[in-house]
Amino acid sequence: MNRKIVLSTAYLPPIEYFAHINDADEALIEREENYLKQSYRNRCYILSADKPQYLTVPVYLGSFHKTHIRDIRIDYSKRWQQVHLRALTSAYCSSPYFIFYFEVFERIILSGHEFLLDLNMELIEAALKMMDISRKISYTSEFITGNDNIDDFRYAISPKKISSYPFKKYIQVFAIKEGFVPGLSIADLLFNTGPDAAGYL
Repeated sequence: MNRKIVLSTAYLPPIEYFAHINDADEALIEREENYLKQSYRNRCYILSADKPQYLTVPVYLGSFHKTHIRDIRIDYSKRWQQVHLRALTSAYCSSPYFIFYFEVFERIILSGHEFLLDLNMELIEAALKMMDISRKISYTSEFITGNDNIDDFRYAISPKKISSYPFKKYIQVFAIKEGFVPGLSIADLLFNTGPDAAGYL
């Protein structure tokens, strides 16, 4: 029996997110839910020289009414692309695999996607390809409620919750100073471990 999961969309999601995809046969990305602030849907965490740092993609919320995640547009009036790329470069330029992956992330981030959902999906698919993980990834066609045949992680993976995921330690650029920091973006794992990244999931 195929194992199917449902996840929220996420911007350069944390390692746990990809571990769930790796353990499933098929993953659905929720596109019918209402946008949730202060979540991984438009932010990620990386490890800078001083401390973990979050990067947020600014979005238009439209009105005070609840907005479907599929309709959330990226706000390009703020120079978030340059800020994110500089932060990734500063944090990981000395990592072993920076030169192999940065240009892919850079190209996608600079592509000018109108919708957050599209930006996130292209980054997720690129990260899976980097790790040589092949899974069926698609969007939901309706909001999923109480389906016993689907494992639901939409609200379990959150910067506001302490994760129960058993993170494996790996060498990080600033590990000597900070000690191992779990729960970071998949970019941290890729830049530091390269082709071995899938083995840490």
